[in-house]
Amino acid sequence: MNPINSKLPNVGTTIFTKMSAMANEHGAINLSQGFPGFEADKNLTALVTKYLNEGKNQYAPMPGLLELRVTLCNYLQKTYGSEINPNSEITVTAGATQAIYNTISAIIRPGDEVILFSPAYDCYAPAIEVHGGIPVFVPLDHPDYSINWEAVKKQMNSKTKLILINSPHNPTGSLVTKKDLEQLQEIVSGTEVLILSDEVYEHITFDGANHESVLAYPELKKRSMVVYSFGKSLHVTGWKLGFCVAPEWWMDEFRKMHQYTVFSCNSPMQYAINDYILNHKPFGDTSEFYERKRDLFLASIKESRFKVIPCKGTYFQLLDYSEISDMNDVEFAEKLTKEHGIASIPVSVFYPDLEDNKVLRFCFAKEDDLLIKAGKILCTI
Repeated sequence: MNPINSKLPNVGTTIFTKMSAMANEHGAINLSQGFPGFEADKNLTALVTKYLNEGKNQYAPMPGLLELRVTLCNYLQKTYGSEINPNSEITVTAGATQAIYNTISAIIRPGDEVILFSPAYDCYAPAIEVHGGIPVFVPLDHPDYSINWEAVKKQMNSKTKLILINSPHNPTGSLVTKKDLEQLQEIVSGTEVLILSDEVYEHITFDGANHESVLAYPELKKRSMVVYSFGKSLHVTGWKLGFCVAPEWWMDEFRKMHQYTVFSCNSPMQYAINDYILNHKPFGDTSEFYERKRDLFLASIKESRFKVIPCKGTYFQLLDYSEISDMNDVEFAEKLTKEHGIASIPVSVFYPDLEDNKVLRFCFAKEDDLLIKAGKILCTI
């Protein structure tokens, strides 16, 4: 007997869990799940130990450690020219996923429509659906994965509550440009449509490109919730810490959900992160660090039959295998894992209709020798 009428009847185990389990089972190099394969800065982990030993082990304030919020607001002002009130417009969260979920839970009611772009990171649609909202997918143009704004306009109507954007984009590595945000600003001007901007890879952009944040655009900022991740920026995904920024009226509603979901987040780590940002200035070379890894991985597959789709940000590289096999991407990813010892993520799983462009996603946030080894394998296929 199962008396539960599932709110998410079509949701199963994530592809990340499946591919990582398959990688473990077959002893494959795991370039599937997006986590760094190297240690965080020892200065940062030493600070956590310091604050643990100093007794900073009780509840942090519900919106986050005030000192950290002030530090983050100063950073956002310096980086994007955006004034944020540390008391009322920023909250420290248990990772970006919690911030995204509680943002949606605070505003989406049954029948509300949310425009999002496919391929889309897999936590978006379930959070919308579980609250009775309707995901409305606008496909990114393949193969450059740019936004078709005319298609967005056609999907907007009186039920449109929210537009969800993600840049740098997971899984494709594409970037939202200044022109994109200007078009978005024009589209929503004069409406009550809200923006949820997932900017967790803000510090990972390549080839001289800068991250474009909605915080730098006044018409967007006044209607946007912006989500960030310490895990991506500081190489500590397992800490599950992030933060979000929004106007006070929206943050009030967000905190109503936040306080009954997690209430507050890890205290000693918040003290450590604040100290680390102030004294070690960690964000300055993150792009350069990952650009070198991207280029190393690309050099290692130069002689392969895979076609490279340019990665402009994040730590994910897409490879087109259409000249190698006619298999669908899920089957081909499984074959690579089982028979060749290298695990990836099939991009079709990020589409609602499982659109298959014969593309796989590889994570290059790994040690150099592992990337070189993976490249040698790919060159044999």
